[in-house]
Amino acid sequence: MLTSKDANLTKAHARCLESRFITLARQAKRSRLINGTSPPPLPLPEADISDMEYFIIQAKIVLPVLGVNILRSAATADDGTAGTASGLARASSPVFALHLKKDGISAQARQIDGEFTVLEGSSARASWTGAQHTYRALHEKLVQEGVLVPEPGGTTMRFARDQVFASPSAAAAVITGRQANGRVEWKVQGSGVSFGGWQDQGIDQAVEEGSPLGTGL
Repeated sequence: MLTSKDANLTKAHARCLESRFITLARQAKRSRLINGTSPPPLPLPEADISDMEYFIIQAKIVLPVLGVNILRSAATADDGTAGTASGLARASSPVFALHLKKDGISAQARQIDGEFTVLEGSSARASWTGAQHTYRALHEKLVQEGVLVPEPGGTTMRFARDQVFASPSAAAAVITGRQANGRVEWKVQGSGVSFGGWQDQGIDQAVEEGSPLGTGL
């Protein structure tokens, strides 16, 4: 971490950090920035630039620990499909599907680096139809931010980009427009195995193999 001597930041240092943090937040696409401009960094000696980059690296390590993920780039799914037995230890999972055929809704998701990610092109209800819940505000927020965009006809919405959710249930609620148990409603694509069942399979094998995952539960 930076020492008290290193923390003597000038206006140029602050401008450099502001510019870099705004750029990283835009690349991560986890938040809606209201900054009217993105200030260009002021000229700095090479040694100072190196110090600022070290500061940014430390911030990217500490912020997720505090639950702040706005600078964390969403991982991209690989082209292969991870096996259910070792899925929790891999970067990405099988594809999970959620279908509401009567409403013309079809969504796909993967668990990538421990985060439940609904994939671009998935569909969702155009509005919240269930009882009042905090997920209703999340649905409205994603519409306002342009993550959910209207489909022709106006009865459904479409995810304009991959979107990370705090849980499978949060994702399922936004898609179905009501409270939902994501562990039950998401199924491994092409099978009847639920997300919860897939997750339990991975935990069971980890325990059998004596991996750290099993000992930490």
